[in-house]
Amino acid sequence: MPFTPFHMGPGIAIKAILQGSFSLMVFGWAQIVMDIQPLIVMITGEGHLHGFTHTYVGATLLAVFSALTGKYLSQVGLYVLGMNSNWKVNIRWWIAAGSAAMGAYSHVLLDSIMHADIEPFYPIATDNQLLGVLSVSALHEFCLYSGLVGSVVFYGISWFQKLKQADNRTV
Repeated sequence: MPFTPFHMGPGIAIKAILQGSFSLMVFGWAQIVMDIQPLIVMITGEGHLHGFTHTYVGATLLAVFSALTGKYLSQVGLYVLGMNSNWKVNIRWWIAAGSAAMGAYSHVLLDSIMHADIEPFYPIATDNQLLGVLSVSALHEFCLYSGLVGSVVFYGISWFQKLKQADNRTV
């Protein structure tokens, strides 16, 4: 995957399904954290492009970090954007942890399908049985379309809920 944007498609679909029980911002933060190590390798030219961070063990550690930091970064980000005035939005820990875990694990899963240098089950196994399960173009389409469908579903549900609230006020 060429960095985070494609990874966000499945996250948007998960947000549409789970709504308030999922933080898309924490999920996105986990995506960014996952790609810091490959970015450093690309800049310096040293190291294994998709190293330890792109294993499920590494992803677990990064998910913990992403949950601990992403909860607060998201709340501050919403405040700066004017969407958390009076600090009313408080992302629950279980939501931060679940969103970060989904972000980190889905990142390894999606990258395992297209990158030959990933060893997702290291240190138990060094092979990548997921490589090539889908073509790269099919994987990109899956990510793009899941984001588009997720967006339509999310805003459709929001629109329906607003209509329902308006009907309840007029009764």
